[in-house]
Amino acid sequence: MVRKAKLKDAKEICSLISYWAKEGMVLERSLNYIYENIRDFWVFQDKEKLLGVSALHIVGWDDLAEIKSLVVDKRYHKRGIGKRLVDACLQEAKELEVKKVFVLTLTGSFFVHCIYFPDCKEEAFVLSI
Repeated sequence: MVRKAKLKDAKEICSLISYWAKEGMVLERSLNYIYENIRDFWVFQDKEKLLGVSALHIVGWDDLAEIKSLVVDKRYHKRGIGKRLVDACLQEAKELEVKKVFVLTLTGSFFVHCIYFPDCKEEAFVLSI
């Protein structure tokens, strides 16, 4: 199930992100950063284990937000977890009346298949909502 992250999730979030950061797929996030920004994070939890993470970070101008730190445990890829996390971020963006969401990614094909980004320029995606 997808839910907002809680403080108790911070270490597990950090571990998931660190794995993919070492693989060069996402930016590293310190445990301190995660604690300070815990309200940005969404998690996908199966029983007691976190299988995926994403964050919606509000950018300080022009009704703009970024989806960042989207990672899924490699053993659970291709099961729709990433899409559900993106959907949660987009729903939250709509509730906050954010007008545009962007993603900076090395895995652009995932986002193209996940949701239609009409203003796509190379690996930067912008979606008006």
